[in-house]
Amino acid sequence: MDFQLPILAPSILAADFTQLGSDIKDCVDGGVTWIHCDIMDGHFVPNISYGPSIVKAAKKSAPEAFMDVHLMIEDPDKFVDDYVQAGADLISVHYEACPHLHRSIQNIKKHGIMAGVVVNPATSLFNIEPILEYVDLVLIMSVNPGFGGQSFIESSYEKLQELADLRDAGGHGFLIEIDGGVSLKNIEKVAEAGADVLVAGSSVFKADDITARVNELMGKLES
Repeated sequence: MDFQLPILAPSILAADFTQLGSDIKDCVDGGVTWIHCDIMDGHFVPNISYGPSIVKAAKKSAPEAFMDVHLMIEDPDKFVDDYVQAGADLISVHYEACPHLHRSIQNIKKHGIMAGVVVNPATSLFNIEPILEYVDLVLIMSVNPGFGGQSFIESSYEKLQELADLRDAGGHGFLIEIDGGVSLKNIEKVAEAGADVLVAGSSVFKADDITARVNELMGKLES
């Protein structure tokens, strides 16, 4: 699947769920083609977000948008079918939550969608080197997962560059995604460090004018 890079992927975790359809439409009006869905279970991370019904509602609001589903949950294999049925185009699972990671990635791919692996800030990229040839995307967490609105962890720049080097050295084709603390202040630097897909939550949905903010962020990426 070909994508126009870099990609801005607004995280609906920061949206107003009472007007989710409207918030998503504002993003799409600004040119957004990816929607990021953060799924939290209150066990793997210390918060509960939402489930397949919200992903389904997001897909209904923007049927042409690419649904990027990030499972921050224990035992994600049990729930892959639910999110595929809800409209996921990509499902990413955490290295830290999958003791049989190859099997988990295969479980996602057998549904004919893209599969990604996620690493927490304290997890070394060394741990995921054996899976890199099998995944479509690697997501680097630039905050500790569980809550929106956190500050970007500065060491993430070096991690992005390290991952880009690993991709080049191995001749891999996966996309590099980053999630956490991306804002107007740092989005250009994050992209320059190697991110192909940039997740932004609060910086998009807490703006007074969502479409205008999307235009600002995408303008910085294009520059």
